[in-house]
Amino acid sequence: MVRTPLTPWERRRGERFGALLREARGERSMTEVAAAAGVSAETLRKIETGRAPTPAFFTVAALATALGLSLDELAAAAGDAEPETPAAAGAA
Repeated sequence: MVRTPLTPWERRRGERFGALLREARGERSMTEVAAAAGVSAETLRKIETGRAPTPAFFTVAALATALGLSLDELAAAAGDAEPETPAAAGAA
């Protein structure tokens, strides 16, 4: 399977999402949070470092539950709306 390359904006969004998860994890170990969410520590590490910027919805939902976050909080913090492009702004 060949994946479409991520845009710079998508990469930055993944980095913001990972930073949010790291902050929410606090002093808890990566292994502890991963086990509570039912994902591997390697998966959590990839998400937190931005190497997996588009995790599956159910992975995100499980991590949110394990960290006591709502999906709305995660979406807002990660910036779920793509910035307007100059071409789109001029067409309005």
